[in-house]
Amino acid sequence: GYRHIDTAQMYGNEEAIGKALSETEIAREDIWLTAKIWHTDLAPEKVISSFEASLQKLQTPYVDLLLIHWPSTTGAPLKSTLETMTAIKNEGKAKHIGVSNFPLNMYNEAKDITNIICNQVEYHPFLGQKVLRDELMVNNMFLTAYSPIAQGKVFKNELLNNIGEKYGKNAAQVSLRWLNQQENVLAIPRSSSSAHRKSNLDVYDFELTEEEMAAIFELNSTNERIVDPAFAPAW
Repeated sequence: GYRHIDTAQMYGNEEAIGKALSETEIAREDIWLTAKIWHTDLAPEKVISSFEASLQKLQTPYVDLLLIHWPSTTGAPLKSTLETMTAIKNEGKAKHIGVSNFPLNMYNEAKDITNIICNQVEYHPFLGQKVLRDELMVNNMFLTAYSPIAQGKVFKNELLNNIGEKYGKNAAQVSLRWLNQQENVLAIPRSSSSAHRKSNLDVYDFELTEEEMAAIFELNSTNERIVDPAFAPAW
């Protein structure tokens, strides 16, 4: 089953997750819990207060990964934010820290400030992230791919469906397999459907050929960004 819970303050589900964590028989150390600080709360004092509120809601003394959800929109210096998050890590309240939605220039700035382990960004067959992915690989860091099936748009693609037919899989499973076969890439699909969640896990019994991988990479040329709020950085 799933052991990675990816949440954030703005999702409004921390209390529900905290309740689930308190009731499950699964040991806390067997669950990877990711939390995020919202882009308006990146001043050092707000990082601390908002994160402490998250820990209370999540009913846990620590998270496995703490991310900056989006780059600051209030002018909070990145260095101060990351130094505060590093202090939280040193206290044992976050095992690792990282960033999310950081384009290459911002990611490079962040990694030069402190030890981060990942950049969580939108990545799927219709949106290329080669430059960022290559830089992350050089630094032995991870690209965590959200919206890995392009919010369902993969099901309308002929290539992905044709490849799926060959393996008895659907287009979403082909897309997730494509991501999983890339070095230093981690896919985090989400679904409110139990059947879809089970399907998303069923991607480890087949392997795409080099030709199939290359063909899917060609779809990146559409450069279709789905998550692009007004406060997003320039990509």
